[in-house]
Amino acid sequence: MFSLRPLLAVFIILAIETHVSSAENAPPPPCKTFAEIYPSGKELCENMWDGAFKYEKDESKAYTMWFFDDKNPNDAVAKSLGALSTPDHDKCHLNYYHKDTPGPEPDAFTECHPWKENACCAHETVMTSTKLKEGYGEEYHWDRCGPLSPECERFFVQEACFYECDPNAGLYRKFQPDVFDKNNEEHNEWQMSNMPIKASYCDAWFTACRNDKFCATAGGSFFSCAAEYKKLDEVAKLQAELKLAQEQAVAAGSDADDGLGTGPVVGFVVAGVLILMLTLCSCFLVMRERAGKPLFGRLLDGPAGGGQSVGNSQF
Repeated sequence: MFSLRPLLAVFIILAIETHVSSAENAPPPPCKTFAEIYPSGKELCENMWDGAFKYEKDESKAYTMWFFDDKNPNDAVAKSLGALSTPDHDKCHLNYYHKDTPGPEPDAFTECHPWKENACCAHETVMTSTKLKEGYGEEYHWDRCGPLSPECERFFVQEACFYECDPNAGLYRKFQPDVFDKNNEEHNEWQMSNMPIKASYCDAWFTACRNDKFCATAGGSFFSCAAEYKKLDEVAKLQAELKLAQEQAVAAGSDADDGLGTGPVVGFVVAGVLILMLTLCSCFLVMRERAGKPLFGRLLDGPAGGGQSVGNSQF
């Protein structure tokens, strides 16, 4: 009887060699200390989020990412700058996992507690620091270069709370509602641009993190780093699937007297084709990221409230 086992073996070997080659051509992004990546707090705030924030020395004209006041001081800043045209916030202009309108959250709302009385985020979205870190996929974990010191990690949590919860963040949406075109693939409803942040806050972030390590790709761009990590993660996943397919092929071969049946062969071939399609899809996503047209994943539990799932923390 003619055996299809050699054909199957060749197919698996070729697939594995293809993906091994891809992995070898995609080394992990370099990890360096914050002090090596960013000359100062200015570069940290402006470069890490690809222009979402602007380092502002005149702090009367700047926002803060964290506060302890009873009322959000960023509201007064927005009014003084003319960014808030209504007496109070009536919309959450950023549209990712945000609510449609700001409002109070329950007593359990403690991780991002400054915004408890008037938040654009829902408790389920920001209930813990782990939830905030993991919400956008593994490629956006801020500790891919190793655990951060508690004082450094706290600034990442604060930035995440600020983006998700502060109604004023939406005033700096890159594509404002009056210009946003849903038919234009260059436009989105989640991205921020040029929001002035207090220089002292950016400097404090730099001081807290200067000895910690972060991805150094593209001058420490969180989004460029995420694109590289996404590619690595996809390759690792595909390699694991291919290894499993190879083991299953060997096991199936050992159970056959003189060759595999057509059923197992067809199954392995279909699996291989799907894996190759996933690879092509991964490459497409990476190219979109590098071209400034990122496609991002959903929060693990899905979007909260009325937000549309297309976002960032620009994150």
